[in-house]
Amino acid sequence: MSYRPPIPSFLGRKILDPIDLNPILKYIDWTFFFRTWKITGKYPGMEALCDCVSCQTAWLLQFPEKEREKAQEAFNLFKDAQAMLKEMIAGKKLQAKAILCFSEAKSENDGILFLSNEKQEESLYIPMLRQQKPDEASGFCYSLSDFISSASDYMGIFAITIKGAEEIAAQFQSQGDDYNALLVKSLADRLAEAMSEWLHEQVRKHYWGYAPQENFTIEELRKVSYQGIRPAIGYPSMPDQSIIFDLNKLLHLEQIGITLTENGVMLPNSSICGLYFSHPAAFYFMIGRIGEDQLKDYAERKKCDPKKMRKWLAKNV
Repeated sequence: MSYRPPIPSFLGRKILDPIDLNPILKYIDWTFFFRTWKITGKYPGMEALCDCVSCQTAWLLQFPEKEREKAQEAFNLFKDAQAMLKEMIAGKKLQAKAILCFSEAKSENDGILFLSNEKQEESLYIPMLRQQKPDEASGFCYSLSDFISSASDYMGIFAITIKGAEEIAAQFQSQGDDYNALLVKSLADRLAEAMSEWLHEQVRKHYWGYAPQENFTIEELRKVSYQGIRPAIGYPSMPDQSIIFDLNKLLHLEQIGITLTENGVMLPNSSICGLYFSHPAAFYFMIGRIGEDQLKDYAERKKCDPKKMRKWLAKNV
């Protein structure tokens, strides 16, 4: 996979704080928001509706009669969500923060080696796992490390968080208002995902700049039409949640208010951490179930007791 990525605009860490949430709102995928509320289906045109009854009625009539009740339920929830977002953002009740880190890197021993530099005192090796089912197109079992050169390359790491939602939700719950408590939490989760999409676009066009002329619509972004990927910790291609502790050596998550539980869960819950790959051939895939030999090999490469590693890879063994 011959590819030479451009040098990022900086090496080391950069904290983005504060981040204006208003430009990020358009990146929210409302389909997943509705799924949180167990409302399935798609409701195109909802975001463009005004408050007049005639427009709303015309919009509802585009759906088969048996689906209109569900569409009305989705629209009512959407209106509540929009009002809640407007209030929280205008009142500065939510804070969006992020950390970006770029490092020289290379693939090594089926893993990724982040190289030391003047801003990074030590090298950091993170092992990766391979697909258990060959890719249909190539017949090859990929590892994320395959999208990094074994000679000289660059990698990006990111973490984003939405702070304030837990406190707002707790206040609603103390008042017995479970509906608005859940509304706040589900909106914070979607904002985190939207910010992840927005920041990745900024990285491709500016911070790393390997696709400066990119110009995709929101729908094209959701279809991953762009170059590169951003697998998050816990994704099917990187299922080992304990990697978060390794990446934290470079990120220092506490500086944007993220703390880690002993199980590697990020708090606030509306937080995401992962890697940036710029390679044009990079794609998302599933590792699948691994054998005992691979578990042992992975544990050895990570310098971890296989019994402990089994806990972190419980869904894959």
